[in-house]
Amino acid sequence: MLSGILIFNQKGENLIFRAFRNDCRPRLADVFRIQVISNSQVRSPILTLGSTTFSHVKHENIYLVAITKSNANAALVFEFLYRFVGLGKAYFGKFDEEAVKNNFVLVYELLDEILDFGYPQNTETDTLKMYITTEGVKSERAMEDSSKITMQATGALSWRRADIKYRKNEAFVDVIEDVNLLMSAAGTVLRADVNGQIVMRAYLSGTPECKFGLNDRLTLGEDNLQPSGNRAGAKATRAAAGSVTLEDCQFHQCVKLGKFDTDRIISFIPPDGEFELMRYRATENVNLPFKVHAIVNEIGKTKVEYSIAVRANYGSKLFATNVVVRIPTPLNTARITERTSQGKAKYEPEHNNIVWKIPRFTGQSEYVLSAEASLTSMTNQKAWSRPPLNLSFSLLMFTSSGLLVRYLKVFEKSNYSSVKWVRYMTRAGNYEIR
Repeated sequence: MLSGILIFNQKGENLIFRAFRNDCRPRLADVFRIQVISNSQVRSPILTLGSTTFSHVKHENIYLVAITKSNANAALVFEFLYRFVGLGKAYFGKFDEEAVKNNFVLVYELLDEILDFGYPQNTETDTLKMYITTEGVKSERAMEDSSKITMQATGALSWRRADIKYRKNEAFVDVIEDVNLLMSAAGTVLRADVNGQIVMRAYLSGTPECKFGLNDRLTLGEDNLQPSGNRAGAKATRAAAGSVTLEDCQFHQCVKLGKFDTDRIISFIPPDGEFELMRYRATENVNLPFKVHAIVNEIGKTKVEYSIAVRANYGSKLFATNVVVRIPTPLNTARITERTSQGKAKYEPEHNNIVWKIPRFTGQSEYVLSAEASLTSMTNQKAWSRPPLNLSFSLLMFTSSGLLVRYLKVFEKSNYSSVKWVRYMTRAGNYEIR
């Protein structure tokens, strides 16, 4: 596996050098600096020179580099590097050059704990924080019993302790979706997809097993269900009408994928606190929360008239909050006059757009903005490129993919009762209309 780990800043200065095997020489840091950092033509994250392979990830203003001499599993190497980035964020808040310089002793300590002779070990943040703490935290908190730490670090459930107790057992599930849209001026949908995640906050005593059920008609990529990164297979076949088709599903490592493959139930023993249970994409049967109809007329070279109508496609009992429509204007705009049926509109000359804000947008309603832009004459006037208008919003209890949580059951040997809460949230990703 890994022969060594290096961390560089943007200038090519070596901040961290940790060799796990004798074949990792200090001169390899100079090779990476010259061949990758100083060479603007290198775009690949993997570079092989002779018998040495450099796999690197750029995060913030640092390069994290893994050196391998053998034919290593590239996917595993990058998974480890991204886990290390997540670990750095959990410990330092922001994993950048300043954090590495201020905590270089802790970075070496973490590397020694999560890699053994170049083989990745336990990278769970909660487990590592039990016995690798910063100096400030260590003085305030009593050290955990060493036998508990050993059980936690070497046990089957690296992500959860066995002695957790709560007076009130609760589980909160958030289905969060970012919907992306690109619509043509004629109203044709050019691209529509959803990036979703299911985030869970589990405050449950003991070692409970949770069972999680989604839509009855749910189609996923059924090939290559693998527990290592827990990524379900590629694109799924088209499902029947009214069903939900998910792609690129990625599960937390606690999910038992064998059970999911046989009975389509997500079964898992949850980590304590907040974690991301599942991440997915949807590109078929996307429910668009808003329909925008934009009419823009250029009158000569001195005036542009706007008529923008926004209609909510969701139920009348729902409402969106913080709806903001950004309507682009020509660069030589001098003055804007606008009228709105709801909310407030304001011209922002520094961004060359009209910002229309609607604090609360009730379902099945339609609001209209009419505006007129007066233009100044320019000597070398170029044709206006008409960039797309942009929409942002937050909408509770609605999913664009149609994904629904049918049930969440908690089983524990003490047979306690638990309270479960489910919330749906749809937000705008890149929601653009030409």
